[in-house]
Order: sequence, then C-alpha cells, then structure tokens
Amino acid sequence: QVRLVESGGGLVQAGGSLRLSCGHSGSIFSIKDMAWYRQAPGKQRELVAGITTNGSTNYADFVKGRFTISRDNARGPVYLQMNSLTPEDTAVYYCYGRLRTLAAAPLRDYWGQGTQVTVSS
Repeated sequence: QVRLVESGGGLVQAGGSLRLSCGHSGSIFSIKDMAWYRQAPGKQRELVAGITTNGSTNYADFVKGRFTISRDNARGPVYLQMNSLTPEDTAVYYCYGRLRTLAAAPLRDYWGQGTQVTVSS
C-alpha cells in the first residue's frame, strides 16, 4: 500500500527557514502531480504549491517569492523550501500526490499525514 510521508516540520522563529520533504513507501508506477497544502486551526485546507510531471510549478499568492517546490525526478521526493516564514505560515502541511501504483491502475489521490510547522513571532 502506498503512503506519502512528510518530514521537516518544526518550530522556527519569524524570518527563518524550513525545508519539508515528501517521500513515499510502497511501489509507485508513475506520479502525475504533487503538491503541498496546509491547514491552519479553524481554517480550510489550502493549496500552497504544486508541481507537475514536467516540472511546471504553481504557487499560492501568499507564498510567491518565499517558497519553492521542487522534485528530484519523476518519482522522487518532493520538497518545499520555505523562507522568510511568518507566524501566518503556522499550519499543518500536507503532501498530496496524484499517481498510479500500476501501469493499468487508475490515477488516484494520496495524502500524507501532515507535518506541523510553527512560526513564532
């Protein structure tokens, strides 16, 4: 069974940086898209950044110029480099992947369990 696994969260002071990583366990045939979402207490989950198979990226306006999403290869880990963090970035960050486990399998959505990012003022 495929699982997405995040790491790299933690506590950081405002202005600091963190790098989140998202890997997977289990066998994957191909990954179409991957993204990072976040959910702050009392708020809905929102898209932070996404990256496609060909490396195209998109960002939420509130992180443009501060966060960078990247991936090593088509099936490798996905990273989120977060710079100039503010207390408003405090949230649980979730990794999302749309992928196939087998060549003949349909595309499915997978989510990680989330990693807490806390930015102190």
